[in-house]
Amino acid sequence: MESDAHHPISETTFLILLSISAGPTHGYAVMKDVCDLSQEQVILSTGTLYGALKRLLDFGWIKRTEESEPTTDQRERKSYVLTSQGKRVLEAEVNRLGHLVTLARQRASQEQA
Repeated sequence: MESDAHHPISETTFLILLSISAGPTHGYAVMKDVCDLSQEQVILSTGTLYGALKRLLDFGWIKRTEESEPTTDQRERKSYVLTSQGKRVLEAEVNRLGHLVTLARQRASQEQA
């Protein structure tokens, strides 16, 4: 179901896409950024992160970039970017969440009146 932009995506998937939307980034940076974006409410294990990245690659929402960074142990870090489909999915989810926030504010103000 998560591969369809018309359905809600999980919070973890949303945060990973949001993190990658800032530009080419590698897995460890995504892990740290998701923690920061969620105010430490979502802390990804490496297994969860790389499983999610594989799924997002399979969906076609992200792709590996040609850019890579060498690490201190001389291994290459793979960087990821959003595809056009990934951008559409992220935009659809931002719009969906924005609509929900608008509705929640309207309801909350009606209850206070």
